[in-house]
Amino acid sequence: MKEIVLTRRWILAAVLMNAWVDAPVHAADTYPVRAIRMIVPFSAGGAADIIARLMGARLTESLGQPIVIDARPGGGTVLGTEIVARANPDGYTLGLLATSLALNTGLLSKLPYDSVKDFSPVTLAVDTPLIIVVPASLPVKSLSELIAMAKSKPNRIAYGSSGQGTSGHLANELLSYRAGITMLHVPYKGAGQALVDLMGGQVQMVCTSTLPALPHVRSGQLRGLAVTTAARTRAAPDIPTVAEAASLPGYRASTWYAMFVPARTPAAIVSTLHRASVQALKTPQVVEQLVAQGADPIGNTPDELRQFLQGEIDVWTKVIKQAGIKPGN
Repeated sequence: MKEIVLTRRWILAAVLMNAWVDAPVHAADTYPVRAIRMIVPFSAGGAADIIARLMGARLTESLGQPIVIDARPGGGTVLGTEIVARANPDGYTLGLLATSLALNTGLLSKLPYDSVKDFSPVTLAVDTPLIIVVPASLPVKSLSELIAMAKSKPNRIAYGSSGQGTSGHLANELLSYRAGITMLHVPYKGAGQALVDLMGGQVQMVCTSTLPALPHVRSGQLRGLAVTTAARTRAAPDIPTVAEAASLPGYRASTWYAMFVPARTPAAIVSTLHRASVQALKTPQVVEQLVAQGADPIGNTPDELRQFLQGEIDVWTKVIKQAGIKPGN
């Protein structure tokens, strides 16, 4: 009798164990069944917010569940990025992370997450040039004139960025290093705030994504001096590159935005999010809105994003060391 009871117990334990193992698979099959939170580690009004809302609207349609945009700025994007890394790997927390994921790896000696191991890549959503803009009232017409002004007034030209260690900050520091100038860095919690203060005269220059900046350039409130990519952007072909405008060959920087979920998220869920994200990025309305503002929709595979991220970490870590950029600069 004891043997029969023990056998039954083992059978029951095996059934329960199989049910537990199969649970993620069944969850993936029915995913999603509730709202998905999209963490954006930037404040509202900037490029990340624009992309998140464009993507969120399309993902809501294709996935059949609402995408809730959750802006979590702070710590040079470390705060929001850590939230993604520490979230349950169930597909209900999605992060729209940016170039800072790679930059912070070389910039900060300690991070509360591993920029590669703690995330599962979904897709590279957008790659976009940065644009150097000044108020229309500033008496400079070109980047070379701005550099000349900065040389005549060391540390008197204040430039704003989306935050300490962001792509705009490091692109400016790289420009200063290459051009032999010193400027005062004023970090903000997002591009939106930096641009407001730029138009108000509190800072004299901002290097940020084309998405939030170009509308102000077209309105005449700001003057675009240069874009940071190797080639001019289709959205503003009259604005030269930094290499052209300042005779700095080889200068290049861009900012990108990519979808990540916490590591150990089931592969089936990652695949669902990948398909929906790529579909959103191919939607004509989304493509039109992104390209009009200088952004390039990508939509690559998770493996390609993983390789891309590692390449960015390698490149920017080298740049940071060569330029001597430290936290708090």
